[in-house]
This record gives sequence, C-alpha cells and structure tokens, in this order.
Amino acid sequence: MAANDPESIVREETDRIAPELIAVRRDLHRFPELAFEEKETAARVAAELSRLGIAPRTGVGRTGVVGMIEGGRPGPTLLIRADMDALPIHERTGLAFASAVDGKMHACGHDIHTTTLLGAAAVLKRLAPGLGGRVLLVFQPAEEILEGAAAMIADGVLDDPKPDYALGFHNWPYQPVGTITYVNGACQAASDAFDILFKGRSGHAAHPHQAIDPVAGAALFIGQLQTLVSREVNPLSPAVVTVGRIEGGTVRNIIPDTVLLQGTVRTLDAVARDAVEAGMGRLLAGVETGLRLPSDFTYARKVPPLVNDTALLGRVVTTMRAAFGDGAVREGTASMGAEDFACFAEAVPAAHLRIGSGAPGRKDSLHNSEYQPDEASIAIGVQALSRAALDLLR
Repeated sequence: MAANDPESIVREETDRIAPELIAVRRDLHRFPELAFEEKETAARVAAELSRLGIAPRTGVGRTGVVGMIEGGRPGPTLLIRADMDALPIHERTGLAFASAVDGKMHACGHDIHTTTLLGAAAVLKRLAPGLGGRVLLVFQPAEEILEGAAAMIADGVLDDPKPDYALGFHNWPYQPVGTITYVNGACQAASDAFDILFKGRSGHAAHPHQAIDPVAGAALFIGQLQTLVSREVNPLSPAVVTVGRIEGGTVRNIIPDTVLLQGTVRTLDAVARDAVEAGMGRLLAGVETGLRLPSDFTYARKVPPLVNDTALLGRVVTTMRAAFGDGAVREGTASMGAEDFACFAEAVPAAHLRIGSGAPGRKDSLHNSEYQPDEASIAIGVQALSRAALDLLR
C-alpha cells in the first residue's frame, strides 16, 4: 500500500498522536464530572476541537459539545458519538492519575470514549479533503442516567443536517485489548424505572390486626414480581426485573405507614417490555385487594433497546475485518445493560461496537472502583472509528 493512502494515514496519524491522547485521557480521569455537570470536560473537548480547526458548539443538551468535519465533496452525514460523564464511585485504583475528586470516578471508561473520539477527530480532520460527506462529532453528557442523548436530540443535534448514519462504541473489559466485538440486532436492553409507594396504616408490632402492614405487602409483591419473568415472558426473550431500593420503618416494634420500592426493568423487545409493565400493575391491584394495601405506582420508560441496523453493521464489520483481521473481530451477545445511544439508533440507522479494553493479567469490570481499562484501547478505537468513517464516506 502507498504510504499516503488513507488507511496508512490512519495508522500513522494514530501512532503519532497516541501519547498525546493518553495524556488527555489521564487529565480527564483525574477530574471526573457526573451527569450534566461536565462543564470542565466540555471545555477541554471544545478546546481540543478548536486546536484541530473544528469549530465547537457547546451547551447542546445542557453540557454536550458538537463539532463538524466537512468533507471535500458532497455526501452523507455520519454521526459519531462519545459519552463524557463519570459515576458516583470512590476510586480505589491507586493510579498516579486517580480521581482527585472524592466520590467520583470514571469507572465506566467514558474518559476513554471522549479521548478516542478526539483522536478520531484529529485523524479525520487530516483526511477531510478525501471524504465524501461530513462527520458530526457528538460528545454527550449524562449517559449514566440515560438522559443525555434525549437532551441533545431535544436541542436539535439531529437536525440540519439530519445524519444518515450513526456510530457508537463502548470500551469492553470483558474482551482483550486489540479485539472488536459486535452484536447483530438488539445489543443493549431497554431500561425502565419504577417507583412503588405502599400505603398502609401504622401500629404496634404486637397488635398487627390493628394496622395494615406495608412491609408484608412489599415482601409478597417482591416475591411475586419474578413470576412475571419466569411465567409471563417468553423464555427466549430476556427480561430482568430488579428491586434495588427498599425504604420503610424506623424501629423494630412499629409497623410503618409506608414502604418505598424502587427498581429497574431491562428487556430486549417490545412484547416483553409491555408484559412486565402490565403485569406489575396487575400484581399491585392484587396486593391492594388481598391485603387492603393501596399503592402509588410510577413506571417510566427511560430508553428503548439499542438495535443495530443490519445493513450498516454489516458494512462496518467488513471494514473492521479488513482493518484488524478476522481473528480480532468477534461476534458477541446482547447485554442487559442499557445505553442511551439507543435514542440515536431509534432515529437513524446505527451501529454500535465494543472496543476490547481488557488489560493483560487483569479481570476488570465496568462500574467497579478498581477499574483499569488498557489505554491501548484508545488507539484501537481511533483506528476503528476512522476506518469506518472512511469507508462510509467514500
């Protein structure tokens, strides 16, 4: 291959800027910011884009940043998205560049994502004259609370021009660095949230017949809740129902007035999603009738499943195999974790990749206080995004 062909330029430029990207990532890692608080992160992103000659647009979706790379000739618009927010976790890695903010950490690797997209921006800016179309760079806030994508869409990020394609990605510690994983069809679950306040009548623990016990009702409901998954959802259609918070009572000998339950529902298809929501309402009606225990029930649909577009994913996977070899590109399985890139994928054809970030000798997992992704995944991600953009905008 000629030294100045686009594929060679991608490799050479990535190698050249890799040390700079690692330095940027470590700076971002030291100063994590939670959802919709990413002011300093956004400022750093805007400064890096400006340095590359890409005019940043800030304040999109409150703290999001957008940049545009115009190609040398007309063509489609490709959106590439990275998320920026951290988690409310106290870091325990002991790294020299560990979080300097108590109780906040990039434990999901969004610092890796932000840096990777900045690297791809640098590479694609150099290659811009040869692109047929444009690249819309989207640095998104608030993925961890599943609200940032919707906020950016409400602010018009998909308007004028509307993207023809969207690419998303996530670092993936469950696969070694140097690998890329994809999933056909639904790759991430829908995420819904529920709140239930059981409203009983308080009384002495020694005289339960004079009270209406919301603790007993809540316990019965939690047990019944799993029958929705085991007996009402098709066994071939995954569903997860989790109660993550229970709050009620103050002392051991008083039956409380109320008990609060909060939880999440994860599904991969609309039929299962509808069945669980309807079933929860029916079970609560039974608790009210059988135990004289009414409740306030709130069910919020947060994000839909993330479904990869078959045609687009096929093109991207072909590009990944050409760039990294068949052995490095693997088909994976769906995750019941949620990802609000699904909101972009619902609006335009989209493909989502998992960039292996597992470091040799480690068994890391996301959302863990000791998470240490392999920084070599940044360069792999930059090359993957750049090569995909090249092929989609030829």
